[in-house]
This record gives sequence, structure tokens and C-alpha cells, in this order.
Amino acid sequence: ATGEYVDMLEAGIIDPLKVARVALQNATSVASLLLTTEATVSDIQEAPTPMPDMPSMSNMPGMGM
Repeated sequence: ATGEYVDMLEAGIIDPLKVARVALQNATSVASLLLTTEATVSDIQEAPTPMPDMPSMSNMPGMGM
């Protein structure tokens, strides 16, 4: 911060409002592009395979019933 007045565009300082406006325009463009495609491609999720049952513990010493 030198305290001197400069032309912000010549000094390479971009106005934050302009940055926000361009970001909003780009976001709107992407959103409208997704809406106009009417469909998106995605992978079909497969059902998870169930875990196998635990083996019986009845043949262990002290576990018989």
C-alpha cells in the first residue's frame, strides 16, 4: 500500500464487482447448458452384495449349547 492514486485497470487491479458478475454469468451459462441437454449420463449403481454369515461357533471348546 503506497497510498498513491492509479488507474486500476492500467495497474492490473480488477474490480471485484466485475469478477462477481463474470462468475455469476458463467454459473448461469453452465446451469442453462445442463437444463437444455434434458438428460445427463451417469453410471447405474449395482446393489451391494450381502456379507456372508459368520461360521458357527458351536464346535469351539466351551461354546457348545
